[in-house]
Amino acid sequence: MADDMVHIQGGTLLMGSDEFYPDERPVHERTVASFEIDRYEVTNEDYARFVEDTGYLTVAERELDPADFPGADPADLVPGAMVFTPTQGPVDLRNWRLWWRWQPGASWSHPAGPASSIEDRLLHPVVHVAFEDVMAYAEWAGKRLPTEEEHEFAARGGLVGARFAWGQEIYPTGKAAANTWLGRFPYDNQGVGDAAPVGSYEPNGYGLYDMTGNVWEWTSDYYTPRHLRPGDTPVDTGERASLLAAASAEQGFPIPRRVLKGGSHLCSPDYCLRFRPAARSPQAEDTGMSHIGFRCARDA
Repeated sequence: MADDMVHIQGGTLLMGSDEFYPDERPVHERTVASFEIDRYEVTNEDYARFVEDTGYLTVAERELDPADFPGADPADLVPGAMVFTPTQGPVDLRNWRLWWRWQPGASWSHPAGPASSIEDRLLHPVVHVAFEDVMAYAEWAGKRLPTEEEHEFAARGGLVGARFAWGQEIYPTGKAAANTWLGRFPYDNQGVGDAAPVGSYEPNGYGLYDMTGNVWEWTSDYYTPRHLRPGDTPVDTGERASLLAAASAEQGFPIPRRVLKGGSHLCSPDYCLRFRPAARSPQAEDTGMSHIGFRCARDA
């Protein structure tokens, strides 16, 4: 699947939404050049081929330096990643720590911890990949990450201004059109309950699969709390990139954040209605999680 790409003819994108979350505003026009984008999310099988060829070690697999974690017990500084764990019942939805836990030994090849594997998940999207990890894969594949505007343009599938990748209604046929949370979050999921094999749902108007739902996808853009329209900042320069990187970091933390697009199987109307093309989320570059993957793009 790694070489299956779709040509997207450039055009004008009506980007963003004024209906949902503040960081999706303002709605504005963008001109997008033609590009190509992966038909499917990068799978475990794809990523395994990259690792076998290069010997690459992901961020989640690397030993931690105690100097980076002053005051921490060295015994706790072991490689691992954040894994979603359903709660036993209703909880305060303002506290994400109630359903996310640090799992020592979790990584792309052991997504739930050391005892798990990807043997039966080769066609599932790879997860637990940090920004550095996806950039390394893209370079190896001769591709790049899509920009935020490219991802949104592709996700819309030719529908201008629609709420969802398939139109205006959330469940147009009475059932989910993407792999999302069905039921009460984070304890009652009547849907898949995990990432699904890529291509399990119908494609959008451009023939692209899982552009919303399944797993969040990395883009190359730094996160900003609102859209910067063309002309809001100077033309791309090294100085601009440095300023955006610094501004993207969460207050009190030095790590830049990038834009994730598309939502995931954990997105629920009662908590995170982000399985929409306009939706976006910030993610620290050094952090992969069990609901974050990616796909690649390249210039046409």
